[in-house]
Amino acid sequence: MTSLAPQPGVVLVHGAYADGSSWSEVIERLQHAGLAAVAVQNPLTSLADDVAHTRRILALHDGPVILAGHSFAGTVITEAGIDPRVAGLVYIAARAPDAGEDYAALAQKFPAPPANAGLVYTGGFGGLTEDAFLNDFANGVDQVRARVLYAVQGRVSESLFHEKTTAAAWRSKPSWYAVSRQDRTISPELQRFLAKRMNATTVEIDSGHLSLITHPQEVTQLILSATQAVSQ
Repeated sequence: MTSLAPQPGVVLVHGAYADGSSWSEVIERLQHAGLAAVAVQNPLTSLADDVAHTRRILALHDGPVILAGHSFAGTVITEAGIDPRVAGLVYIAARAPDAGEDYAALAQKFPAPPANAGLVYTGGFGGLTEDAFLNDFANGVDQVRARVLYAVQGRVSESLFHEKTTAAAWRSKPSWYAVSRQDRTISPELQRFLAKRMNATTVEIDSGHLSLITHPQEVTQLILSATQAVSQ
C-alpha cells in the first residue's frame, strides 16, 4: 500500500497597510478543512525583515508548506519561497517580481491604481489616508469593518517598496494566483500579467483588493487547490 504524502501546512503573509488578522476569515476555513494554518506578523520595516519573519514561521514546520501572500507580501513570498519546505506559492492580488527586477518600473507600464495617491509618509514611515484606505484599499469591505482595518493598518518604511528580491521562487515552484477584478490598489491588468508570466493556475474574483476579507471562500478554495495539487 502506498503511503499518503503529509498534508501541507499553510503559512499566510500579509501585505502593506495590514496585519496578520486580515487572514482571519481564511484561517477559520482552512482550519475547518483540517489544515494547520498560521499567519506571519510582518514589521514592514524592510524586505529583509519581512522575509526573516516569514522564514522563522516556515522553520516551525517539519513537512511541506503552501506559502500564500497578499498584496506586497507577494514580494516577500517570492524571496522566502525558495525555502525547501515550500511546496507551492499562492498569490492573492499580489506583487510577484522577478529576481532583481525594478518592480516600480514594471508597474508604471500599467494603469496607475487610485490608492497610490493616498500614500503619505511621516518620519520615514507611511500609510494610506483614511479616504484612500476606505475607498481604494478596502473597496467592497463593509464600512464598519473597513474603519477597524484602517485603525490597525501597518506603517511601511519609505524604502520598502523600492527594495528588490534576489530570487524568484515562482520560477521553480508551482504557483497559483487570484486576480481581483475591482482592485484599486494593484492594477488588475498588472495582476494578470504577473499570473501569466509565472504560468500560475489563475482564478479571477469579482472583488476589490481585499478579496481575502470580502471573498474568503474563494481565496480558501484556491489555497486548498494548491494543497491538494502538491499532495498528489
